[in-house]
Amino acid sequence: MKILIGECTKEHIKRVTAIYNEGIEDGEATLERDLKTVEEVESWLLGKSPRYKTLVAKKEEGLLLGFATLNVFNPRTCYDGVGDFSIYIKRSYRGQGIGRCLLRELEKVAKEQGFYKLVLSTPDQNESGKKLYQKAGFTMVGTYKNQGRIDGKWINITIMEKML
Repeated sequence: MKILIGECTKEHIKRVTAIYNEGIEDGEATLERDLKTVEEVESWLLGKSPRYKTLVAKKEEGLLLGFATLNVFNPRTCYDGVGDFSIYIKRSYRGQGIGRCLLRELEKVAKEQGFYKLVLSTPDQNESGKKLYQKAGFTMVGTYKNQGRIDGKWINITIMEKML
């Protein structure tokens, strides 16, 4: 399957919202529990500085498969070169290398935008995500213990980083 990567536009937001909401429902990659509206996702992804790009992955026929977004790690200027990021893949296409393609392109874009380091936080139970990041050269920095609760259960968060 050929995967095309490009910048997210307003035309993608409805499909991106559906993919993000699948991630929320599955509860593996985020502690977020409230499904998002198209307007909320549009504000999040298209309402930030152009430096913080959002990429989409599509099949040649145009089917949107996933997205990756650069996010502010910390608003203090001393952290301008550190970017946080998120990757979400359409449920029925997970495990097919789409996340790897998005991450590779996101790293290129991050370098072009002046980032020297990428960091991420993911729930401990997100084994597939942690494997993807380790294969891409991310190292584990540590674990936030009892960082959040889902359905009354404490969740630990794994912190990872990669120097670009």
